[in-house]
Amino acid sequence: MKVTVVGLGAIGGFVAARLLAAGHDVQALARGATLAAVRARGLALAHRDGTTTHHAITASDRAEALAPADLVVVALKGPALVAGIDALAPLLAHRPLVLPMMNGVPWWFLRTAPQPDARPLQSVDPGGRIADAITLDDVLGAVVHVSCSCPAPGHVRHHNGLRLIVGEPRGGASERVQRVAALLADGGFEVETSTDVRRDVWYKLWGNMTMNPVSALTGATCDRILDDELVRAFMARAMDEAAAIGARIGCPIAQGADDRMALTRQLGAFKTSMLQDAEAGRPLELDALVAAVREIGQRVGVPTPHVDTLLGLTRLMARTRGLLPA
Repeated sequence: MKVTVVGLGAIGGFVAARLLAAGHDVQALARGATLAAVRARGLALAHRDGTTTHHAITASDRAEALAPADLVVVALKGPALVAGIDALAPLLAHRPLVLPMMNGVPWWFLRTAPQPDARPLQSVDPGGRIADAITLDDVLGAVVHVSCSCPAPGHVRHHNGLRLIVGEPRGGASERVQRVAALLADGGFEVETSTDVRRDVWYKLWGNMTMNPVSALTGATCDRILDDELVRAFMARAMDEAAAIGARIGCPIAQGADDRMALTRQLGAFKTSMLQDAEAGRPLELDALVAAVREIGQRVGVPTPHVDTLLGLTRLMARTRGLLPA
């Protein structure tokens, strides 16, 4: 499969580098300093063993300059996809498979619920522009359990994890899921195919929708957040609200909030991706991680006072610091 990776940040760069190292045909849509860096020096990947490898990659900031691909991996922040969806048209013209590797609730999420809701989620797809550009039949669902950072343009550092989950948005099994899973496994990823990827998406969201914004608000690593009993209790109540929403949309969660936070504690003193973004002055992904939960709760009649508080406080902080449009 010929692969185009849209966005060479932490996750996109990691996926591209791993597939290139395995000998696959990979190109990228990138821009600015990242594009300049990979053109000059290749895509750098710092491995957990302390070594760094460099990978030559064809890259452009113009989608029309790239060759048609079989698979388009979208590794952008939510706001960047909304802002740049029109520019992706040349990549989508021949209807490749699209694999979003993005945090939070994807734009297609309610369209494939047990009781489908075709209305756009305004928090992640204002006006339905993404859904109009990428047909649901061309999308696969993905959940990324990988920790990476981007210390410099065109330079990715792998911290932990290789697990990826891939599945059909409508559920069930398919040959194309198996093909994509095999491709990613050849790149060294630990790939699981899911017959209910919506549930996997919601479970991951349930686990990180509180830790990410709380870390951005406080500047604290996850171990310090979990050591504070008042903060931990607040996060548990917000997670309870998200679990109640999940039960209404076909994504039930059997685990308790305290049990899930105990798993997070095992990861030690790490910085969430949102804290890394806040420290680097990058826009925060509040919409897909928190605002979407509130919006879905309103649609299905589940009150979300704790989620609302978390969204309001983090949104105000982000706007005050210029990390979110007013």
